[in-house]
Amino acid sequence: MTDQLTKVFAALADPTRRDMVARLSVADATVNELAAPYEVSVQAVSKHLKVLEDSGLVTRTREAQRRPVHLEDNVFDLMTKWIERYRQQAEERYHRLDAVLDTMDTDSSAAPATDSPENSRTGA
Repeated sequence: MTDQLTKVFAALADPTRRDMVARLSVADATVNELAAPYEVSVQAVSKHLKVLEDSGLVTRTREAQRRPVHLEDNVFDLMTKWIERYRQQAEERYHRLDAVLDTMDTDSSAAPATDSPENSRTGA
């Protein structure tokens, strides 16, 4: 699992590949269709797709003469589970911090007022 996550996050580290994934989330596309908006060769797009394929984010199928690239949604489930685990841990830490801060606020508001150096200087 971690090895695949490493590959997925590495694949998504490149902005061109992230853009391709975003475009594939709308509809399958061929290599030529994916290459159209970029000022790079079809071979360069194919290299990007190879990285996405190796990570499991996309697959290529064959429909007659067409070879569409398909986004694999199950990989996003894997990423979401991993991210959610750490989000929950962070949220639990924030809740504990909130509890500590609430205790500190309660303690400071219940403490009797004492003469502070400022009050003694001003004669209050």
